Amino acid sequence: MNGGEVKEVEAPAEPLEWRFSQVFGERTAGEEVQEVDIISAIEFDKTGDHLATGDRGGRVVLFERTDKRDHGGYRRDLEMMDHPVRTHPEFRYKTEFQSHEPEFDYLKSLEIEEKINKIRWCQTANNALFLLSTNDKTIKFWKIQEKKVKKICDMNIDPSKATGNGNPACSIVKPYVTNGGCADRSYGYLSKDFSFPAGSFAALHFPTVVHSNETSLSARCRRIYAHAHDYHINSISNNSDGETFISADDLRINLWNLEISNQSFNIVDVKPTNMEDLTEVITSAEFHPTHCNMLAYSSSKGSIRLIDLRQSALCDSHAKLFEGMEAPNSKSFFTEIIASISDIKFGKDGRYILSRDYMNLKLWDINMDSGPVATFQVHEYLRPKLCDLYENDSIFDKFECCLSGDGTRVATGSYSNLFRVFGCTAGSTEATTLEASKNPMRYVS
Repeated sequence: MNGGEVKEVEAPAEPLEWRFSQVFGERTAGEEVQEVDIISAIEFDKTGDHLATGDRGGRVVLFERTDKRDHGGYRRDLEMMDHPVRTHPEFRYKTEFQSHEPEFDYLKSLEIEEKINKIRWCQTANNALFLLSTNDKTIKFWKIQEKKVKKICDMNIDPSKATGNGNPACSIVKPYVTNGGCADRSYGYLSKDFSFPAGSFAALHFPTVVHSNETSLSARCRRIYAHAHDYHINSISNNSDGETFISADDLRINLWNLEISNQSFNIVDVKPTNMEDLTEVITSAEFHPTHCNMLAYSSSKGSIRLIDLRQSALCDSHAKLFEGMEAPNSKSFFTEIIASISDIKFGKDGRYILSRDYMNLKLWDINMDSGPVATFQVHEYLRPKLCDLYENDSIFDKFECCLSGDGTRVATGSYSNLFRVFGCTAGSTEATTLEASKNPMRYVS
């Protein structure tokens, strides 16, 4: 066809059937929720088999998937295609550890909360789990690994094996001659000068049998990355190279090596010479999932900048700029506030970027910077109430977003324990509103 490319039309995915599956953090009736127990960060690993949550008390709690997956081979997979069996994933508590403690910055007279802002899983190695966790100022690199617990099963030597005048066999002394030879090859000689007090043998305890059948999980902090941010850290993101990661605050993005904790490289700096000239701040940053030289960050003005680390050491200039243009007649006092992007996420293949502002979810194609390819309305019903939301500061609330592993759906949170799920394939009209409730019937689709 004259060298042209034939593009396959992607069929819209069938709407999912949502059912209540599991709840974590069960509390007894009448028990009040403590401030330190409120979850502030949550993250699945790439396999979906592990879940990590961080709370305002600085703790990280890990869960692992326990439902059995059938790996019956190619024939079994074909049979499952004809008669699919849907199973709900089940998770159980794995371990928890204290990641951060409250601190005090004496130079700035500033209290640093222990609240976990972000958690990011790193690549696994040698059956160990690795993750990054951060509060406002300090990032920590954790290793979680199962270790065998050695347990002593037998303490005393069998008295029947004792020799001589009650001395155990371990008191055998080998007599050597002056040239280094051994005078007695049987090694059965007991030193007459080496003896225990009478009756002392029964009181001695010698570990003779050690078993290591039981295992325990241990969380060890391998690195602490501190003193690199003047402002609160809002993002951390792992690089696909498995060796580096970025951390971002309001004005700077730093590049770290996982093995080097005392040095980082500032790759983005939007701080003006005069702070009175500050017009926008960095709100979120994330590495490209497959290209280790590319990353994106969003701003409070509703723009997303795609940068290439190969262009220069300091990436003040962007490779591409994505921003939605508002119609001039639709602008108001609240336009810039609600346009601020609170979170961005790359799709699994890196082709699309999902962004969340106060009102909408937007899906961007990195090959098309003229505007979003799809917009999903989340808070449009709140538009008449923006004045009230501004007065009680709710208009500054931040919401996160995510894409499904297959890239066919996007999701984000809302108020009143609600979250929204949208189909993002071509022609899809799927839009589901669900309540995070233990009552599975309380949802509107």
